Amino acid sequence: MICIEDIFTAQEKMNGMIHQTPLDFSKTFSTLSKNEVYLKLENLQKTGSFKVRGSFNKMLSLRKDEVEKGVIAASAGNHAQGVAFSSHLLNIPCTIIMPKGAPISKILATRQYGAEVELHGSGFDEALNYALDLKQQTGAAFVHPFDDQFIVAGQGTVGLEILAQLPDVEAVVCPIGGGGLIAGLAMAIKEQKPDVLVYGIEALACPSMKQSLQSNKVVSIDSSPTMADGIAVKKPGELPFQIVQKYVDDIFCVDEMEIARTMLMMLERSKLLVEGSGACSLASLLYRKLPIEGKKTVAVISGGNVDVSFISRIIERGMVEAGRFVHFSLFLKDKPGELEKLLGNITNLEANVLNLSLEHIGEKIFPGYAMLHLSLETKNQNHVEFIFSELSKKGYEIQS
Repeated sequence: MICIEDIFTAQEKMNGMIHQTPLDFSKTFSTLSKNEVYLKLENLQKTGSFKVRGSFNKMLSLRKDEVEKGVIAASAGNHAQGVAFSSHLLNIPCTIIMPKGAPISKILATRQYGAEVELHGSGFDEALNYALDLKQQTGAAFVHPFDDQFIVAGQGTVGLEILAQLPDVEAVVCPIGGGGLIAGLAMAIKEQKPDVLVYGIEALACPSMKQSLQSNKVVSIDSSPTMADGIAVKKPGELPFQIVQKYVDDIFCVDEMEIARTMLMMLERSKLLVEGSGACSLASLLYRKLPIEGKKTVAVISGGNVDVSFISRIIERGMVEAGRFVHFSLFLKDKPGELEKLLGNITNLEANVLNLSLEHIGEKIFPGYAMLHLSLETKNQNHVEFIFSELSKKGYEIQS
């Protein structure tokens, strides 16, 4: 078990090597959540996430003989870049094992930081097992993404910064994956100000820490695909689990719709591009998951590493979830003037047609009819339901 002195030591050792990230007040999100909301912008940290804090502290703790043999890590995301960046600055040989399906952008970014990248296995578990085998063969130091005392202490410096930037903070909301960030942060805050509430947020698709707490032991769970892939950890760390048990007040979950809408809202309102896991803490506030109101609350935005090719899909998903973008199909009589009449109705309903296509042959398409596929830009979910209702009244059969 670590202590708060370890976190202060980590902060001192890393002084000047990492950013003290901004704590940004948001009037918009404060109004929407009925709390005084500040965003701790770890997406603006070096390498785009908080992960560099832990990896830096871990490598600064290595003995000389360990440094000479280098470090090894397994990751498909932010941990890989944090380890690669830290090893580059400290001139430590570094090997990162990534699964073969890892995004090309993250592979390239990791290599650009100077790491040797090996692709192995179809998923993280296979990459991890291979990395552990290499550790045994080479004697390299293994840098765990969360279940390590130096990693946890390094991540805990986020908590120290929050207290320095907002001394009268009343609540802190933090995403949870393996638990390293919230464990260090909660200890840093609660040891100094025990009355500050600390809440953890998980994706509903993978609530491994919440289920572990309910079981009173670390458990491994099955998970579903999630936009918050950075925190989709099936089994939390033993060390973080013990610390979370002691210091974290409660854990809540957000679903995919809430994550997607929050990502889009942050892009539109705050001009911040954040990854799914980074949006979870704010999502919990915007969708009133927490039993707090009127409190000075910090939402930790843990990262902003989004594949450029994925941005358009994030925007589209967020707009769909917010009812501002809708795809649907309907049957249309296959004769002159019918399409023009339908589009006139849609115009009168104040929707914007983004895309359409006609299909004349299909199993469900009867002679004399066509299937029209439409994409509309709309105002909100109520507007979508109103459009469907009005079109149905005019005899159109909506196919979702």
